[in-house]
Amino acid sequence: MKTLEGNIIDLHNRRIFPGRVRIVGGIVIAIIEDDTVDTSKTILPGFVDAHVHVESSMLLPSEFARLAVVHGTVATVSDPHEIGNVCGVEGVRYMIDNGSKVPFTFAFGAPSCVPATPYETAGAVITAADIRTLFEDSRVRYLSEMMNWPGVLHNDAMILEKLAVAKDCGRVIDGHAPGLKGEDAKRYVAHGISTDHECFTLQEALDKVNAGMKILIREGSAARNFEALHPMLALHPDVCMLCSDDMHPDSLVVGHINLLVKRALAYGHDLYDVLRAACVHPVEHYGLPVGQLRVGDPADMIVIDNINDFNVLQTYVRGELVAENGTTLVSSVNQSIINKFSIDAIEQSVLNLTGGRPRIVIDEGKPYTLSDSSTANVRVIDALDGQLITTESRSTLQCVDGAIVADVSQDVLKIVVINRYAPATPSIAFIRNFGLKNGAIASSVAHDSHNVVAVGTNDADLCNAINAVISARGGVSVSADGTTDVLALPVAGLMSNDDGYAIAEQYSKLDARAKQLGSPLRAPFMTLSFMALLVIPQLKISDKGLFDGSSFKFTSLIVE
Repeated sequence: MKTLEGNIIDLHNRRIFPGRVRIVGGIVIAIIEDDTVDTSKTILPGFVDAHVHVESSMLLPSEFARLAVVHGTVATVSDPHEIGNVCGVEGVRYMIDNGSKVPFTFAFGAPSCVPATPYETAGAVITAADIRTLFEDSRVRYLSEMMNWPGVLHNDAMILEKLAVAKDCGRVIDGHAPGLKGEDAKRYVAHGISTDHECFTLQEALDKVNAGMKILIREGSAARNFEALHPMLALHPDVCMLCSDDMHPDSLVVGHINLLVKRALAYGHDLYDVLRAACVHPVEHYGLPVGQLRVGDPADMIVIDNINDFNVLQTYVRGELVAENGTTLVSSVNQSIINKFSIDAIEQSVLNLTGGRPRIVIDEGKPYTLSDSSTANVRVIDALDGQLITTESRSTLQCVDGAIVADVSQDVLKIVVINRYAPATPSIAFIRNFGLKNGAIASSVAHDSHNVVAVGTNDADLCNAINAVISARGGVSVSADGTTDVLALPVAGLMSNDDGYAIAEQYSKLDARAKQLGSPLRAPFMTLSFMALLVIPQLKISDKGLFDGSSFKFTSLIVE
């Protein structure tokens, strides 16, 4: 028998009392109120990330858990659609298998949108029949975010079939509907879709609550909506959860859901409302097998110093001490590699043809030959720091030998997306706000199809950065001044199978180098990874062309 003592936070009865928690076989067998115990520490349920793509940490689930437990996280609601887009059902099962090897609760979902759209090339397709098969595994607990909200609103037969499978199998359905409001939001919810983590304004969140949705307040490495949405904890505390969505490894080393709890409390939000959002609501909504510090529950709990400082001292999962005083006690897992990467190194000429020949680009999903004029008016993707949405602007750029070139003075750089699954002509456009003064960065983490995406000031460095990723069969890279650095991600081109802390350190060095080249973005690689995410407005780019996410169709690079 194991006994913990201190102040005990009872989130269901909204009270704190001194006492002892007794644990046998990983189960809480008794909670005894006792005024004589040492109350220098406080015991409460562990934190749950209500929506995360583990793959975005660049770590296997087992390594993600090693880092997360240090911060008091005992469970995640994990959408494996990143690896699903690369490796299909086999990839989802890979994540489940790896996650089951460590003391941590991974509640995986069945990806609903693989591929995310028909306007990009993915590595796999997950059908309604595949989803039904995945639901035969009790560890697959929900239908992952339904990103194809136009398909829902227009009663697309394939989408409706997937929703019907989830309902038939008794699974909750996650939403994904950035900017959707009013009657459209209500129609979306009427299909049984229960949550949304894409709100970027308070008014949007309030509108979706009115439509019947629960709101996941998101703060990750790129998408940061906590400042806009934290008033929801006071306005509608019973429908709020906390999530990260996407976290790079350097961010995960620093903190996780615990940081959102601290920030919410610093804003003066009610302790119980905040902790119920962080600990209770995800467990109740998704039916997770995670303890809530009640007799008969699994002993999933954390010990903190006090409710003012909220420093995590210990984390327990099913009664096992998995982290103490900032050190993980979870062992690494040896895991085989799964991947799908079918292209070879590119020649620089595919990015910028010289010798007077016109450059052929992919425009509106079709080849487009530029004119012989000395300048071109183009649409430009405007990246926004801390947001997944983009805006659109215009720029006049110079043409050299028939090819449009980037203009560092305008902060208009070239963005390239290359199909990783089969040889194809690159898709090329222009982007603002990456701020590079020199060099290029590239990545095979490019939501959701995970083709190779790169941004750069010149074609030589773009080519080097892209080829470094291709040579590693996946990774992130920086190239400038004749030097190229790469962090290999051989697992589906998304994750490393090495130690999580070592990967975080390597990633931090690449991130620092990208910023030294001029990028003002808080997380340039994470922001880069979302520039091919077509289901988030406004202007994005896939391997097939420039895409208008508002009208949901290809658009022209050239503005006549």
